[in-house]
Amino acid sequence: MSAKELRQKSSADLQKELLGLRREQFNLRMARATGQTAKPDQFSKVRRNIARLKTVMAEQRRVAAPAVTTAVVQKVVVQKKVATKAKGKKS
Repeated sequence: MSAKELRQKSSADLQKELLGLRREQFNLRMARATGQTAKPDQFSKVRRNIARLKTVMAEQRRVAAPAVTTAVVQKVVVQKKVATKAKGKKS
């Protein structure tokens, strides 16, 4: 699946897709351990699909996070200023 197709999916769909890929990866490892592996190229394909999927998920988190992150950073800065002022008064 291409990154372009993945970007069109919702985060819930991406989570389901990731779970499916992880299961497939596990099944491939178990098949290899028992000597039943038929397609050794599948290991790298699944691993790359997982990486591609996680990259798209991280991109989506970064797009959604800036507003929240900015508010949190501003709150922390204000708290530090207040703490510094209070500390200065106690001295």
